[in-house]
Order: sequence, then structure tokens, then C-alpha cells
Amino acid sequence: MSLVNLVIDGKKVAIGKDKTLLDAAQKAGIEIPTLCYHKKLLPYGACRLCMVELIRGHKSSLVASCAYGVEEGLEVRTNSDRVMKVRKLMIELLLAQAPYLNKLHKYAQEYGVKNTRFNKKLSVCILCGLCARYCAEVKKEKSVGFIGRGVKRRLSWIPDSGYSEKCAKCFECASICPTGVFPSNCGLSSIKHLK
Repeated sequence: MSLVNLVIDGKKVAIGKDKTLLDAAQKAGIEIPTLCYHKKLLPYGACRLCMVELIRGHKSSLVASCAYGVEEGLEVRTNSDRVMKVRKLMIELLLAQAPYLNKLHKYAQEYGVKNTRFNKKLSVCILCGLCARYCAEVKKEKSVGFIGRGVKRRLSWIPDSGYSEKCAKCFECASICPTGVFPSNCGLSSIKHLK
């Protein structure tokens, strides 16, 4: 396998060309926060907590490290002022949506976010898509997915997928849910706490 060489926070990293910036950072021992990432699933970049800064000459850009592939000669910063500002903003937005998420509170404490300035929605689901992606990619089913757009986006059972019988026997997707509960707005009559 051919390797790609890049620099992350001043550390030289050589990694397979099919890997992401998140993979490269992990190889270098650099921790990057994530809520929507899972090693068994394709990159998605929904939560945006894994944002990093790419430096190219005098220009820089922010990208989701879980979804951005490595490139030869890249310079990446995972803790610049710009990255920290974006992560704090994303934590605030997520706290407004899911204020009871323990992992999110850990990140809030780590990044010095004490409260959110956004209107609280008090949802269980953070719309990371892990359950829908797990169902489609790992189980090869499409029993749950997103409906709606923007602020009306939510998870829902997919009609005619046979979800009631299949999901009642499975619920594997709930074990990777970062909230620790199967989303309440998916049409279940009760939330199943599975962690």
C-alpha cells in the first residue's frame, strides 16, 4: 500500500492514501472529538465536531476530518483558534438540541462551554445519522432514515420496510447511538435505553 505524508500539529504522519484526516490524527495520537463517526460506517461529517484547519500556502480552510481524505504534503491544525471557535459553536448548537447527552457535556467542559445561547429544543436525537447509516450499511436494511429538511429534519421509520418486525428483533443501531437511547422521534411508542 502506498503511503501519503502529511503534517498534523507539527507531527509528521505517513498513512495509507485511502485514509481520512481523522485516521491520520488518531495514528499520531491526536484526539479529535466526534459524535457521528463510527469506524464501521462510511464518513458522514454530520456533527462537525471533528473540524480541522488545512493550511495551503497563505490560505486555510476548515474541513470535517472524518470525511476528508489525506493528501500528500497537507499541513493540518487540529487546535487552532479558528478550529476551537467552530467546535465551541457546534457544542453550543448540540447542547440546545440534546442537553442531556453525557458525551456532549464532557466536550463542553473540555472546551469551556458553560451554556448555550441558542433556543433549546430538548430532543433526544442529535441527527448524527448513525442509526440510519448502520441500518443501511451494516445490516443492509433501510428501516430508518431522515425525513424533512432544515429545522424540520427528523428520523423516521421507512414505510413498507417491515421495520416493526425487523427492528424489534435487532436494535443493534441503538448500541452505537451517542445519546444512549434509541431516538424518541422515530415513531417508537417508548424509548428503549440500550447502553
